[in-house]
Amino acid sequence: MRLILVRHGETLWNEIHRFQGFSDIELSPKGLGQARCLGASLKTEPLQAIYSSPLLRARQTASEIARHHDCPLIYEEGLKELNQGELEGLTAGEFKRNFADFYTHWISQPESIRLPRGESLGELQQRAWASMEKIIGKHSEGTVVAVAHSFVNLALLCRILDIPLRQFRRFRQDPAARNIVEFTERGPVLQCWNDICHLNENLGKP
Repeated sequence: MRLILVRHGETLWNEIHRFQGFSDIELSPKGLGQARCLGASLKTEPLQAIYSSPLLRARQTASEIARHHDCPLIYEEGLKELNQGELEGLTAGEFKRNFADFYTHWISQPESIRLPRGESLGELQQRAWASMEKIIGKHSEGTVVAVAHSFVNLALLCRILDIPLRQFRRFRQDPAARNIVEFTERGPVLQCWNDICHLNENLGKP
C-alpha cells in the first residue's frame, strides 16, 4: 500500500500560533487556497479511498482532494488532533506563562506526560496507529490518502520509521504538507516528508 499522509491547510489559529487540538476551527482563506493546491496536485493519483480526521479543518481539506476523485471519503476518529485539554485556545506564550512548571516537564518528557485534562503524545500515537492499522488492513495494495494534523502526522511517522516519540520536535509538518510512505514486504519506505512544492499561485484555482 502507498500512503499519502497530509496535514490540513492553515487556520487563523495556526497563523497566530494558538493551540487547536480538538477545537473545531475552520480553514482560513489562505488555508482553503492551500487545500485546493493540495487537491489539484493529487488529482491524477489513482486513489482507493480518502480518510480524514472528523475535525472541520481536516474535512475541508479532504473535500478539496475528494472533488477530483470518485472514491470513498471516510472520517476516522483516531486521526483527530492531540487533545490539548486546558491548553486549547492558548498561545505558546500563554502556555509558558500559565503552566510554567508543566512546560518544563513537557519539554523533557513529551511522549509520556499528559496535557492538563488532555492526553499524552503516547496516547495519541496509540489511537492514531490503531486507525492506521485498520486502513492498512483494508488496502493491502493501491494508494490511499489520510488527512490529519501536525501532532498526529508526527506521531504516526515516528511509529512508522521506528523513531523515538520524544524526538518528534526534530521534524515538522507545514500546513497542507504531504508525506508519502510505501508499505512493502520489507517494511515501510519513506518516499517524501513534508512536501509543500505544490503550494504555488496557480495550482488551487477552480
